[in-house]
Amino acid sequence: MPVRGVGVDVIQVSRLVQSLARFGERMERRLFTAGELAYCRTHKDPLPHLAARFAAKEAASKALGTGMSHGVGWTQIEVLQPGGRVPELSFTGAALERFQALGATRSHLSLTHDGGIAIACVVIEDAP
Repeated sequence: MPVRGVGVDVIQVSRLVQSLARFGERMERRLFTAGELAYCRTHKDPLPHLAARFAAKEAASKALGTGMSHGVGWTQIEVLQPGGRVPELSFTGAALERFQALGATRSHLSLTHDGGIAIACVVIEDAP
């Protein structure tokens, strides 16, 4: 399975906390989908989970080779975690167009958060 892109990102949870405190719901809506917000709010402390999703979006945009540019926006990359299982990525809009243009058919996502840091790794590949 040829790899089409790899991306990694790390964020201090406190950095996201400060930004959300400053810009509030407007920033939440700009960065996260309703589903991501709902999932994270099921946890006692949603902030590390939100930070992990922020890192995932950054990592995915790097794997796409665009960063958050060329029409790729924050909510076009969504982290799904059905039933609390392994997280998955969903692409829409320009992010999906870029994913398809790479010849990609699958993505893999790994998330972690501990000690005030959240990390995400994304691999994009095509099918055998």
